[in-house]
Amino acid sequence: VQLQASGGGLVQAGGSLRLSCAFSGGTFSNSLMAWFRQAPGKEREFVAAVKWSGASTAYADSVKGRFTISRDNAENTAYLQMNSLKPEDTAVYYCATKFTQYIVRLATSYDYWGRGTQVTVSS
Repeated sequence: VQLQASGGGLVQAGGSLRLSCAFSGGTFSNSLMAWFRQAPGKEREFVAAVKWSGASTAYADSVKGRFTISRDNAENTAYLQMNSLKPEDTAVYYCATKFTQYIVRLATSYDYWGRGTQVTVSS
């Protein structure tokens, strides 16, 4: 399985970005897709996850109501729509996947990771 994240960039506080994660080399519709982020000097933290059907999602409290995770099983792609961005959202964002029916928030449980994409929010 290979994951390719894209869509990061520099945005002002209050702005929006949409991250994409392209999946290849496996059965996308069987996968749990997730986004994590890591700021300098901090541990990697869970941001959001979406089950195979797209109907069940989970979010970190810090992004709930501002970020939306989704997936397109026909395009083998997961997305993270980020609105009302804050300077504290600045981090490298990673997409990850594992083949499970359950929502998982622990980074070490994920089997496959993409390279990160930098998101920088200026105040």
